[in-house]
Amino acid sequence: MMYARSTTITAQMSALDDGITYLREQTMPALLQIEGCVGLSLLVDRESGRCVATSSWESEQAMRASEASVGPIRSEASQRFGGSVDRVEEWEIAVLHREHAAADGACVRCTWLQAPTDSIEQAIDMFKTDVLPQAEQMAGFCSASLFIDRATGRAVSATAWDSRTAMQAGRERANQLRTSTADRIGAEIVDVAEFDLAVAHLRVPEMA
Repeated sequence: MMYARSTTITAQMSALDDGITYLREQTMPALLQIEGCVGLSLLVDRESGRCVATSSWESEQAMRASEASVGPIRSEASQRFGGSVDRVEEWEIAVLHREHAAADGACVRCTWLQAPTDSIEQAIDMFKTDVLPQAEQMAGFCSASLFIDRATGRAVSATAWDSRTAMQAGRERANQLRTSTADRIGAEIVDVAEFDLAVAHLRVPEMA
């Protein structure tokens, strides 16, 4: 079982590219020197400035033990984006499946859900048996993941696509699948957002 910590930053548009470069060249190497950290990804919305950086960890213990070391790294990265940290969340990685590796130009759609805590296992099963098989049939599909917080019932799913065109082409079908899945487990759809995949080095093995 692996874990992840996501940090949401609202960046200044003028600082986005410099922030991405800094995260790739400075933040990621610094994180990977911390015991138990295995990778990093970065999602960027160039219209709103919303950025989500996610680090992956070998265990919950390693993730929790890293907080003191990660704090200054997170703070410096947010400054390089010309913004501030909006939210930090910690997750269990429940599902991760790659059809193929994401290349330059890949995009990601994220859906945040609030589910009853006693529905989490049902949500994981449905993601594996319903969502993944249907996503795999869509043109341009790269990968999908489901992160969960068992204590609160909060979850976030992410699907990666070869291009923005591919992501947009499957939007209506994804909307229908999202709504039906949420209804079946009694979950509330909290937010849906689409991003460019700016850094793709989460390095989590197949977990589906």
